[in-house]
Amino acid sequence: MPSTDPAASRACRVRVRGVHKAYRMGARDVHALRGVDLDIEGPGFHAIMGPSGSGKSTLLHLLAGLDAADKGEIEVGGASLAGLSEHELTLHRRRRSGVVFQGFNLLPTLNALENVTLPATLDGRAHADAAPRAEELLRELGLGDRMDHRPDALSGGEQQRVAIARALLQEPPVLLADEPTGNLDSQTSDRLWRLLAEIAGHRNMLVLMVTHEPHAAVHCSQVHVLQDGRVAGSLSVDAMDPSQLAVRVADTLRASR
Repeated sequence: MPSTDPAASRACRVRVRGVHKAYRMGARDVHALRGVDLDIEGPGFHAIMGPSGSGKSTLLHLLAGLDAADKGEIEVGGASLAGLSEHELTLHRRRRSGVVFQGFNLLPTLNALENVTLPATLDGRAHADAAPRAEELLRELGLGDRMDHRPDALSGGEQQRVAIARALLQEPPVLLADEPTGNLDSQTSDRLWRLLAEIAGHRNMLVLMVTHEPHAAVHCSQVHVLQDGRVAGSLSVDAMDPSQLAVRVADTLRASR
């Protein structure tokens, strides 16, 4: 059961208020986000969807502290990101919000176990102290016999599971995933989406995934639809199939124009 502790509830939360973000492209400003408001409370598996250029990845990068908003407030994992230094944002990502990317971002010279323990090592903990927890995670994710393999000896799905284990090592309340299956085949992608849903349910975490695929989003409990840098609406998935969800997302986008 989800925790009833108010502090735990705040930790499993993403809160966005009036967030704007623009980028300079040549002689003009491109507005990626135009006043985003979003509240996601408590453990669960959520998706952010929207057409290309809607601001999905920009929003996730702001939530991860990889970029700063021009205006507005962002709270992730019980902490406000406003005014944090680069060092403080790095610590926040390491301890309070795991991040999983499409490109895996594993260090090629480290084996799977060493890649998973890296956040703890960077935090000043000895590898030997973090290794038991890392080994447990790798076994849980079906990689018990792959711990000493480097990334080039692992399949894409195995590399992404190593990246997920790394993101879970410090037990963050929030896990952010940016198109995590973009480099994987359909069968492997389906296994990864089911895995993320299980992580949200079994670990009482908030998992927030950016995706353009209805086949991915049907594994979530809610989908938050972005269009032109704003939230167009939020949908409860309610056991929809991918085609039904695609229709609902399209209807939400039309209604917001």
